[in-house]
Amino acid sequence: MSYVLPSQELRKMIADGKIFVDGGSAAIEDSQIQPASLDLRLGNKLYEITASFLPRTSSPDLPGLENEEIENDTIFKHNMVIKESNIPANKGIELECGKTYVIPLLERVKLPEANSMIFNPKSSTGRLDVFARVICQKSERFDIIPPGYQGKLWVELSPRSFSIKVHRGSRLVQGRLKTKLNDKEIKEELVQLDALGNKFGSVIGYRAKKNTPLIDLEKIGFYDIYDFWEPILSNKTSSIILDPSEFYILVSKENVVIPPDYAAELAPISTDFGEFRVHYAGFFDPGFGWSADGKHNASRAVLEVRAHNVPFRIEHGQTVGKLMFEPLLAKPDMLYGQELKSNYQGQGLKLSKHFKP
Repeated sequence: MSYVLPSQELRKMIADGKIFVDGGSAAIEDSQIQPASLDLRLGNKLYEITASFLPRTSSPDLPGLENEEIENDTIFKHNMVIKESNIPANKGIELECGKTYVIPLLERVKLPEANSMIFNPKSSTGRLDVFARVICQKSERFDIIPPGYQGKLWVELSPRSFSIKVHRGSRLVQGRLKTKLNDKEIKEELVQLDALGNKFGSVIGYRAKKNTPLIDLEKIGFYDIYDFWEPILSNKTSSIILDPSEFYILVSKENVVIPPDYAAELAPISTDFGEFRVHYAGFFDPGFGWSADGKHNASRAVLEVRAHNVPFRIEHGQTVGKLMFEPLLAKPDMLYGQELKSNYQGQGLKLSKHFKP
């Protein structure tokens, strides 16, 4: 069983040089540290590539490797890079909807043999339907950095619904450090869909529009919802039909509470339940929906939903996923929504922070 390192242990890892920025050009900011995760930032190079690819452990696969001749780099050798660009310091750069990119991250790691690292897209990344996966040289799996890894990290990005503008230092992914200790009971809770809302005809979700304007990720509370999203209203059948060509933002029926000694991840249920996906980000820091007085913050889980292959009908109250609770090594010295600013504490159905309330 793996335990997640809390915020104070993340600070210690940074102070000990286990997570660092090469050359000290952009020190890790305290605001990057979350109760049980660390936000990582985009570097200054952008590589547009022909397609996604499987990571490999046997040879270098990624652009920008130190001490490697560029012609020996697998991406370049197989002509995978269409275009290489610098990300301007102040202007940012556009990532077009439907294209795939690789960007080196500013932070590097020197993980001890006792620690691995797991990544998720940040909540705002998932809610914009930006496919984001972290890659390292010595892992054959996305978003998993093996124990003892030392080196650079990259993120593969593919905007699926909207074109976006990213900047040097943009935070699109978050990682949590794990260590293996004695077993502790695994907790999980099923997540059900809210297709009813407050009343008949109320907004129960949003469907992404086509051919929308560019979204600049640095502009918070800036964009009009209806320029990008079509509201979905509750109906007499209390159900939603998912079109496989569309992306949806929906919400859980139940409130979600993450106690201080746990983090949680929204995981898929068996495909026996149906061919659809309800999470692209799906990580919950300790303190989400929780309050010390026991009244809690009535926080729902926002679902990033896409059907596969065929139209799919889901009804109010049906199970669509499960929360997997991961124990922390110790209680963090900060909690989501309390000691730090948190955009999604107390949320109901909520789009990303880039849209006007």
